[in-house]
Amino acid sequence: MKEEENFMDLEKLASALIPDEDLLDPDKYEEIYPPREMPKGAQVTRLAPSPTGFIHLGNLYSALADERAAHTSGGIFYLRIEDTDDKRKVDGAVESVIRSLDYFGIKFDEGAEIQSRLNIYGPYYQRQRAKIYRAFAKRLIAQGYAYPCFCTAEELDRVREAQNAEKLTTGYYGKFAKCRNLSEEEIYSNLKAGKPFVIRLKSQGDISNKITFRDAIKGEIAVTENDQDVVLLKSDGIPTYHFAHAIDDHFMRTTLVIRGEEWLSSLPIHLELHKVLGFKPPVYAHTCSLMKAENGGKRKLSKRKDPELSLDYYRKAGYYPAAVVKYLMTLLNSDFEEWQLKNPGADYREFKFKVEKMGKSGALFDLDKLNDISKTEISTLSAEECYAFLNSWVDEFGSASDKQHFADGAYIIKVLNLVMGTAGKKRRKDIERAEQGIRLLDYFFDDTFKPRYDFRFGDETVNTVLEEFAKVYDPDDDNQTWFAKVKEIAPKVGFAAETGEYKKNPEAYKGSVSDVAEILRIAVTGSANSPDLCTIMGILGKERTIKRLAAAIR
Repeated sequence: MKEEENFMDLEKLASALIPDEDLLDPDKYEEIYPPREMPKGAQVTRLAPSPTGFIHLGNLYSALADERAAHTSGGIFYLRIEDTDDKRKVDGAVESVIRSLDYFGIKFDEGAEIQSRLNIYGPYYQRQRAKIYRAFAKRLIAQGYAYPCFCTAEELDRVREAQNAEKLTTGYYGKFAKCRNLSEEEIYSNLKAGKPFVIRLKSQGDISNKITFRDAIKGEIAVTENDQDVVLLKSDGIPTYHFAHAIDDHFMRTTLVIRGEEWLSSLPIHLELHKVLGFKPPVYAHTCSLMKAENGGKRKLSKRKDPELSLDYYRKAGYYPAAVVKYLMTLLNSDFEEWQLKNPGADYREFKFKVEKMGKSGALFDLDKLNDISKTEISTLSAEECYAFLNSWVDEFGSASDKQHFADGAYIIKVLNLVMGTAGKKRRKDIERAEQGIRLLDYFFDDTFKPRYDFRFGDETVNTVLEEFAKVYDPDDDNQTWFAKVKEIAPKVGFAAETGEYKKNPEAYKGSVSDVAEILRIAVTGSANSPDLCTIMGILGKERTIKRLAAAIR
């Protein structure tokens, strides 16, 4: 403490700066928000976004880590909204956060806009907790740990310019902290003149001193003590993030804070704030950034450059939600993949997630790997489950044609049974995501059937195959009878009826019976690759099949 403080009536100053008469004694909040009754080792975690309306993959990554850390340990995961910056607030943003995370199966136990019997640690909006912050700011002033600062924005800009010119750390500290040692007379004179002020921390730190800190992910790290006189309350009486989060994490009884490594630079401030407030800090775990491979190196995912950073990207593209979550689990804990191989079909929530096993270096985001996982996840669905998933996407993002097609659920399920293969056997993995999967079904509908007739044989050969098959096609034929008719046509156009014959003497034929089937396949589906053609024709029906064969004749 500075010597002047011994002669200054700090209680009087605190009341002059924060004259609110309805503030509780700060100690009362220990009774209002008692320690939670939790199993031993249970973690209380939180997601605490600003209500900006933008939630991205990094938020989902952190939220999944928070949710898994809480629920794996039998703890609580809650939602707090850090709305101290009213200029950034977007209407409906909180509901958007809840809705976006719910889409990926991540649910809160309590918090803002959550209906829960556990909601006894609120309010969960920081602007609604203003009296708590003001009570503690008033106490810190009375204890000599905080003071008023009357510096204008222009004065602070000049300080910053001077610091930059001298290549010094920017901020309000040391000789640059002009208001730190104002006399009692100067303070009251400024107040009488109506000058606006903020409340700053009177830092007790010294940057020449090192603190050893144990991070739950990075292990022991050394940081310097804080010497910045950071703002605690802004001129409108609203707290800064630094001050509010320390108080909220204490009284919401947060035990573990998982956050991005960009917050490491603020760690000394947060540790000092907990110290002067008399709180035990939570365990901090600083995650590494999500990275992307580029030009032989890697860089952080960027809002500007990478559309895949936005969660809307995954919803609009129709990724299966569980696939995105499982992919992120492989980034969060490297042993998740091995566990999944040993436990096929198991719910990912059965995996024993561990914060300390999170990576110490940047996790490389690989969209191709996500696509593979999404294909695998979708292939495990029944046709009915896949229909429900695709139909939910169509409801939100589909075209008018898509909506019309999916109105006939029985027809779509019949198609999906073919496209996906028989449940319980080796399933096809053609559907990667809803948007792409729905386009795979386009050829089952006349209004979206747009064939490319890329035949490998001349018009005369193609026309003969199509005309001959149209004469004998019967939708009641089983696969064996259907294929026998294809084999009968083959010799008429110079193809071997048996694949073995063609392999023995390829010069004697234009091709084999499989090439005849390909001509039919291209005519009916518009592609050389498709599931079982006999079944496709059966789903389309005789009239539509014959029409398609005729339309492909040149």
